[in-house]
Formats: sequence, structure tokens, C-alpha cells
Amino acid sequence: MRPLLLLVAWCWAFAAAAQQGKAVYDKSCALCHAAGVAGAPKFGNAADWSPRAARGAAALYSSALNGTPKGMPARGGNAELKDAEVKAAVDYMLAAVAAPAKAAAVPKPAAAPKPAAAEKSAAAPAQKPVALEKPAAAAAATAAADVNAFNRLLRPASRQNPPPAEDGIHDPKNDGTHALQPPRSAYEGLPRANSGNRIDWVAALGQKRIAPRWDRADPKASGLVLDFNIVREVKGSMPDVVYPHKQHTEWLDCSNCHPAIFIPQKGANQISMAGILLGEKCGVCHGKVAFPVSECRLCHSKKKDAAAATPTVGATK
Repeated sequence: MRPLLLLVAWCWAFAAAAQQGKAVYDKSCALCHAAGVAGAPKFGNAADWSPRAARGAAALYSSALNGTPKGMPARGGNAELKDAEVKAAVDYMLAAVAAPAKAAAVPKPAAAPKPAAAEKSAAAPAQKPVALEKPAAAAAATAAADVNAFNRLLRPASRQNPPPAEDGIHDPKNDGTHALQPPRSAYEGLPRANSGNRIDWVAALGQKRIAPRWDRADPKASGLVLDFNIVREVKGSMPDVVYPHKQHTEWLDCSNCHPAIFIPQKGANQISMAGILLGEKCGVCHGKVAFPVSECRLCHSKKKDAAAATPTVGATK
């Protein structure tokens, strides 16, 4: 009876660890790993996890606990997680790619010999199977179910900056759409970036390569440019967020953001990555008409040790 009791206890412990790993993943890891944000290995994607798993569990535990230079925050950005909880989450994500691999490795039973009648039938010319195309509605539903379907800037290189008639924004049936200049032609000569539509618009503005117009009818009109930063402290090990008013107000009038999106009062705005990914607050623009939220370090740019030595709100020179 003792071996049986030990087996039951081991099974119970394994199930409890798996449940704990899933709970930690859902709370602290899924935000990046479910969609592969910022290069994070996507949950259940063996191609993403294989090179990492080859380094061994100890190396993965270390990366999860201490963070990585590529953007992985220590403990998934949740400093309250214990070592065992972080390791359980890593084990849970590894198990998600290990299970399909084991299932694929199971050999299939050998096929039984065909009867004589079946062999004769097989010798006859086989009818070519009809290829069934996936209905367009089903394909659209699959795309809409993608967690990042709203973020049209997260596209592979082959689909970046398509012509207006193919970008899903302009009406391809309108003759005026085909008269518009293709983005790839319009962007020639502008400073490059590694995200969004691959153009560094802030640098282009600073180099006077572009000149946003403040008034549609008056080319000489100018707006109010505010030159100060707001530093928003965040929990965990991620650097604090710096919001530069100068770069934003060179593009936009204050009324674009205040008060409909952001209430101009300290502590009045509840901001979270989940909300931003759903198109709220910063996500109203970023991921749609500004660089996508996959570029963490463009916003999380102030180190924790420097934040304590500077005021929360201050003028920049």
C-alpha cells in the first residue's frame, strides 16, 4: 500500500504545481507570452521555445527570476511572486510545448493488409480529391479572434506599408484610393525605425523632414508646444514610463487627449498594459496610428534608481 500512497501523493503534488503555474501564467505572464509581444516566446509555440528549452530549465528559471536585457522583466514584472511560483509558471509554459511533441512522437499502428477486393480497387485510377477552400467569413473570424487583431502595425515585413488599396483602411473600390501615393514611395529618405511602419517620425520631425500642419486652411498657423515630461512610476522591475509632452504636442493639439482620454489631474487616470492593449488610454493611438506597444523601452525609459532623484513632473531643457 505504501507505493500506492506515494504515487497518489506525487500525482496530487504534480497537479497542484501545474495549477499554480497556470494561475501565475494567467495573472503575470499571459500579457506578453499569449501573443508573443516584444519577441516573447509565444505560449504553445514549439518553434519559439525549442532554442530556449535547449539551454535547460535552470537557465529559463534564471531569466524569469532576474529578467533579461531584451525586455523580459524580473518575475514577469510582479515583484511579489515567490521563486517557486515563477518556476511553476515556467514549467507550465514548457509543458504546453512538450505535450504536443510527445503526442507527435507516438508511433502509429501499422495498417492492416488490404483485402484482395480493396487491392483491385486501389489499382484503378483514384479520383482526385476536391480541395476545400476556407470560407472568407471563417478566415475573418479567425483573424478577429487574434489578441492583436486590433493592432494593425504588428505585421510581418512582407505586409508592412501596403498600397492604400490593400491596407484595409481605404476603400479599394474608390478611384481616389488608387490615386494616392503608396507609403513605401512616400517614406523614401525618412529616418528608419525598427517598429510600427519602420519610420522614426520623431526623428523626422526633429530633422525638419516633415512639417505637421496645424490648420487645414491656414498653412502659417502654429500651435502650442509644451516642453516638459511626466514620469509615471510603475510597480515591479520595469523602468518607469516617461511621457514627453514636446514630441506629442508638436503633432497634436491638447484637446486631442484632454479631457476625453486623459484627465489632466494627478492620480485621476488608471492606466494598465491590459487596457492599452485593448485600445484604451495610450492604446487609442499606439498600435493604430503610432508605434505599437511591442516596443516597451520607448516608453519604459527611466531607470528606477534615477527616478528617485528627480521630481515626478519637471521641465526639460
